[in-house]
Amino acid sequence: MALLNLNLSDPLMKALKAANSIGGKSLKEEDLKRQRQAMELAGRLAAPTGGVTIEAFQVNDMACEWVVPELAHNPRYVILYAHGGGYTCGGLGYARIIAAKLAQATGFSVVSFEYRLAPEHKYPAALEDGISVWEHLIDKGYDSNHIILAGDSAGGNLVLCLTQSLLLDGRKPPRLLLLFSPWADMTAKSKSYHMYDGKDPILTKDYVESVRDAVIGTDVEPSDSIYSPLFGNFEHFPPTLVQVGKTEILYEDSVSLVKKINKAGGRAKLDVEKDGWHVYQQMPLPVAARAMKRLSDFVSAEIYLNNY
Repeated sequence: MALLNLNLSDPLMKALKAANSIGGKSLKEEDLKRQRQAMELAGRLAAPTGGVTIEAFQVNDMACEWVVPELAHNPRYVILYAHGGGYTCGGLGYARIIAAKLAQATGFSVVSFEYRLAPEHKYPAALEDGISVWEHLIDKGYDSNHIILAGDSAGGNLVLCLTQSLLLDGRKPPRLLLLFSPWADMTAKSKSYHMYDGKDPILTKDYVESVRDAVIGTDVEPSDSIYSPLFGNFEHFPPTLVQVGKTEILYEDSVSLVKKINKAGGRAKLDVEKDGWHVYQQMPLPVAARAMKRLSDFVSAEIYLNNY
């Protein structure tokens, strides 16, 4: 399937596009309401309905879900997944798209969580919520070496920041990171923003800049590593898989991230889909199924062949 032949009138693609783009830099209440509704619509359209069971729970006052594969194996492992949406949109329904696919692909149970959103709750609210769910899993008896962190887009930013935060505190990191088009650099200055703005069917440069300002404000430096983990420390980072579309504006975020992890002595793999777009794994299409198979192979190799 060629990227240029995407059917942008497809209901799911329209929902994803509406959920990830704003005209100009508006984040008015009506825009957010429209986006958040589109996110939940996308979840209803795209989330796999078979092969998993859903179990709701709470951490403090935060809504969370267990997405448990019917063909589960090795219950010692769990995936903690953070959804995307520019830190301004997304809930458990939207998260269920990737969460269910992760459960089906790996055979591991997946935990997703409804972290607080901007602009109502600015950074570091979402990160604090991620840390709370991490602590919940640790308290439930999961060893950090048996927790896999996964995230797409802004969720990728969240799990990168969470991993760096754990390491900075002298704590053990997660076993693996699985990232889909991660938002690693909030400066929006990489060359792919200019090369692919207008070609990326999901994201626009204006959208990324507008949600960035809503999340961290305009009186801070976006290149600070607390916002842009690309500029942080990658020593002792866990093995990482990064999947990205070739012609999306966040392409350079992924390329640079993998280079930095490997340069710091870690092991990161860049998986580029030439016909992919931003978080193309959400779509019920063969290109997405093939990506999840590659992810499954990566996880199996790391867990069972490189077990240490």
